[in-house]
Amino acid sequence: MLFDDRTDAGRQLAEALGKYREMNPLVLAIPRGALPIGRVVAEALGGDLDVVLVRKLGAPYNPEFAIGSIGESGHVLVADYAERAGVDSRYIAEEADRQLATIRQRRMQYDLIREPFNPLGRTVIVVDDGLATGSTMSAALQEVRARKPATLVCSVPVASPDAVARVRPLCDALVCLSIEPNFSGVGQFYRDFRQVEDAEALAIMKGTHE
Repeated sequence: MLFDDRTDAGRQLAEALGKYREMNPLVLAIPRGALPIGRVVAEALGGDLDVVLVRKLGAPYNPEFAIGSIGESGHVLVADYAERAGVDSRYIAEEADRQLATIRQRRMQYDLIREPFNPLGRTVIVVDDGLATGSTMSAALQEVRARKPATLVCSVPVASPDAVARVRPLCDALVCLSIEPNFSGVGQFYRDFRQVEDAEALAIMKGTHE
């Protein structure tokens, strides 16, 4: 499956999530890439849009390859293949500190816009633009689950089989439009996969994105 861009992916996800319309869902996007998708989904379902702040822990010399993840609470998930990627506990601790600093910086930016929504007792849909390893989404789902939503849904346009297997036990429902066995990177499934910049992400959060 090939998506035109994140807006197109969001429209298609919203259709697949139609059963949650009128349930006032809380759509939590993993910034920055998932925010354009989350905006479309939240608008289509009549829900609220917010973010869940998590970061992947990048491998040495290949920061795009996740060897783990960290959430806003500081909880670190280390992938079972991390040691084979050539990392030790010292590297993981240093990388976790770097990514947590980024999370805290973004929290300050978003808090200047408005207070975050509380997931307690709500139908929560966590979205990302795709899952390669599932590490970041795993951290996101665990962070949200700790805040006791009524229902926790993981929703992505595309994912690898390994990522789906990793995240499925962490949510109540999984909505994935395409599970792709030949998965080398999320960008291969988008015609336009340009980076979402801070200004665009903040504009979406403010509700002023055009």
